[in-house]
Amino acid sequence: MANSARNQPGTEPKVRKEVEVNPLDTLTVVYENNKKRISTVTTVILVAVIGYFAYTKLYKGPAEEKASAALYYAQLYFSVDSVAQAMNGDGGKNMGFVKIAKKYDGTAAGNLAHYYSGICYLKTGDLKNSVSEFKKFNGKGTMLGNMADGLLGEAYMELGDKAQAIESFKKATADKDDALVTPMFLYQLGLAYEANGNNNDAVAAFKRIRDEYPRSMQARDMDKELAHLGDVN
Repeated sequence: MANSARNQPGTEPKVRKEVEVNPLDTLTVVYENNKKRISTVTTVILVAVIGYFAYTKLYKGPAEEKASAALYYAQLYFSVDSVAQAMNGDGGKNMGFVKIAKKYDGTAAGNLAHYYSGICYLKTGDLKNSVSEFKKFNGKGTMLGNMADGLLGEAYMELGDKAQAIESFKKATADKDDALVTPMFLYQLGLAYEANGNNNDAVAAFKRIRDEYPRSMQARDMDKELAHLGDVN
């Protein structure tokens, strides 16, 4: 029996003597056996870390600061309705939204400049460029993104593309919790449906405003709009 000695009285179990191992020796052996693979992996990790650090600290950080500073002056012109200067700069050191969007592409301020450029183009009647700028703006999941979709719908309506306008207005009104933007563009959606001959869909859009957003400015005219479409319920 293999375990009989351990169970017999008077016998001492044999204890295997543990050999103390130096962790550094183990690491040395592992390194020597895998030197080429470890060196390659380490190099790849270091290159990735250094590359990320260089981009965020040496490029992206300063670029964000410069883009934000440039955007500030363009926003000032925009706030006083100086559309030309807001778009194209003042001829001095202050750039406009169009140049900021191109020069600082990939920054948050550069992205926001696309939104402002879209509005400026819409104001000046340059509808194709307005559409292009709103499409470049990334505001998904935000109120500003919903606003951009709604303004994109307005640009399409001005271009006579009712189908695209309707799709844009539908995106703009997808957030039921947005009590400001959603009723605003639900009204535009209803008008677009009506202009496209989809009266039933127009009624549905207007009823959403009346029933879901009764405190909105647009809700005041919904009974009139619905009566105009023959719905008095």
